[in-house]
Amino acid sequence: MTSSVKQLHTTVPMQWVQKQTRLRVVDNSKLGREAMTEGKPVKCIHVYKKNAKIQDGQLGDKVLVTIKGQMKRGYVVGLVAEQRPMIPKFDTNNVVLVENNGNPSGTRVVVPIPNYLRSKGAELAKIVAISSRFV
Repeated sequence: MTSSVKQLHTTVPMQWVQKQTRLRVVDNSKLGREAMTEGKPVKCIHVYKKNAKIQDGQLGDKVLVTIKGQMKRGYVVGLVAEQRPMIPKFDTNNVVLVENNGNPSGTRVVVPIPNYLRSKGAELAKIVAISSRFV
């Protein structure tokens, strides 16, 4: 008599965000709060990179997401990735939504963001300015 044991298959966390990756909105924008409370996942549909062959998003990269049937831009501010020196590991893939002109949709970020993003340049300066906690 053989016993059938179900084997669990788990995938290793990726080191990047790519197409169809589910994200969590971590700012207090109205659209982001509605999507999170309704349980509608925010999905990445494009990663803005200069090299078109590599479409993977790292911390601080700009992404195009779909949220409640709308396309919005955002910046990746947290990744489920292997621990790198001086960069924290998060439990979820986090994104902050921005308008087309680069201004954040919300008025504050409700989770800590990596201190590493301060050195990423002027495009993330507005997101760093509305953040109150850093890791």
